[in-house]
Amino acid sequence: MIIDVHAHWGPWFFTMDVAGANLAAMDRYGIGLSIVSATEAVIYDAPAGNRALARWLATTERHLGYVTVNPRRQADAERDLREHLPTGKFAGVKIHTDYTGSPVSSPQTREALAMVAEAGVPALVHTWGATVLDLAEACADTPGLRVIAGHMGADGYPYAIEAANACDRLYLEPCYSHAPAGRVARVAAAVDRTRLLFGTDSTLIDPASAFGAVAAAGLDAETAELVAWRNAVRLFDLDITA
Repeated sequence: MIIDVHAHWGPWFFTMDVAGANLAAMDRYGIGLSIVSATEAVIYDAPAGNRALARWLATTERHLGYVTVNPRRQADAERDLREHLPTGKFAGVKIHTDYTGSPVSSPQTREALAMVAEAGVPALVHTWGATVLDLAEACADTPGLRVIAGHMGADGYPYAIEAANACDRLYLEPCYSHAPAGRVARVAAAVDRTRLLFGTDSTLIDPASAFGAVAAAGLDAETAELVAWRNAVRLFDLDITA
């Protein structure tokens, strides 16, 4: 069993054939479940993208969704959380700090994260470089909040180690468009292995990148299983057994 906690559904804003790409990639790499955000919701219109994703999720058993939240549109976010989370097809919240121009340290994103904590679901938050430290601070300051540092800081993965060790409700997932040698191994050796997840950034990036990075880390069998699916099952409270 493999659970991909960072994936996408829908076309991107550049030329790319995504018809069937998500399921085909899942089958190719043995991914049993993907948790996806709607690209429309992430890059353009959160409510419209969330509604489209909700309709599509009703047709599939191998996907769950993220309700995408734009921190600058709090009323939309509150309404979408009320509408979509009770359906059982959405497992968490997605916040992309760059596309919305809302840094983790901004009051808007802090308020959005408080909203997520109240809803009782995890949030996947885009992090890059030292911004993962801001996410750890926000998590520590917000009771009950559980966050996944998307890309685990990308090239700033040493900051991700510091962030994960500063807040025990912060999780890391590795997807990244580059593959620095030793990145996943260094993180896995330095943080609590129960807070490591698997993410690919599919369909934006082929899952081969994340698979290769994790394979190169040489994780022991128990840790590899935790990363592949067990940690995600616990974090998202999924009814899944191997």
